[in-house]
This record gives sequence, C-alpha cells and structure tokens, in this order.
Amino acid sequence: MRQRIKCSDIVSILVIGTFKHMIKKILQYVFLGLAVYAGIVMLVINFYKDDPSAMIWQDREAFNKRFIDKLSVDSNVDLEDVLETLGSPDLTYVKRENDQVMQITYYRTQLTKPDGITTVDECTGLLFENGKLSLWGPSANIAYERGFNE
Repeated sequence: MRQRIKCSDIVSILVIGTFKHMIKKILQYVFLGLAVYAGIVMLVINFYKDDPSAMIWQDREAFNKRFIDKLSVDSNVDLEDVLETLGSPDLTYVKRENDQVMQITYYRTQLTKPDGITTVDECTGLLFENGKLSLWGPSANIAYERGFNE
C-alpha cells in the first residue's frame, strides 16, 4: 500500500528544513562575530599603549600610582623610561653641582583638595641622580631636600 503525500506535507517539510538551515547559518554568524570581537578585545588589551595625556585626571592618578607601586629596588629605570610611560610630570625640580644632576619629578597619585592646582602633597616624587631612578616616595623628597650635602 502506497501512502499518498500531500502538497501541504511537502511544503511543511521544505519550510522546516529551510528554517533549520537558516537558524544554523544565523548561529554560525553569531559565533563568528563573537570570536572576532573577542580577538579584537584581546589585541587592544595586549597591544594598546595607555596614553596618560589622553586620560581624565582620575584615571591618570590611578595609572601613575600603579606604575610607581610596581617599581622595585632591582629595577633599572631611567628618566626617559618614566617620561615615556607616565608622560610629563606634574611638578619637577632640578639641582646641579659640577657634573652631578639631581632631579625630582612629581606625579599626582592622590587628590587632597579639588582646587585645580596640583601640589607636592598630592604627588609621589621620583628622584633621579644623573638620569637614573634612585628613590621614590617620601624618602625621595627628603633626599632631594638634603641635596648634595650628604
């Protein structure tokens, strides 16, 4: 006994098959889009260099603090490295005696008074002797004030 197939059955089979194919294609494009998006995000996170001059002041403060917190006694950091990473300092002072140069650069790391003026108490000092980082933090301020008298 042969079964009779109706036209409506054929149409519904075709529609369901096309619908499944369409859903499969849509899901493929969604997953492809998510993969491309994740790839772009990873590239930006790994290769985009932060630019302190383009940051709002809150972000720049946090960026400065993170960089300074990562410094260690073992690190061989010079003035050019710091300027390249943190940008120009908020305050800077220089003393020179013969061929010795002592420079302290201040980067703001904590706002104390929102008056639009950056003061030393809002900054962390980085002391450079002949272009090489020697001290940072409160000890840098003390050493700079003593100058070449030691």
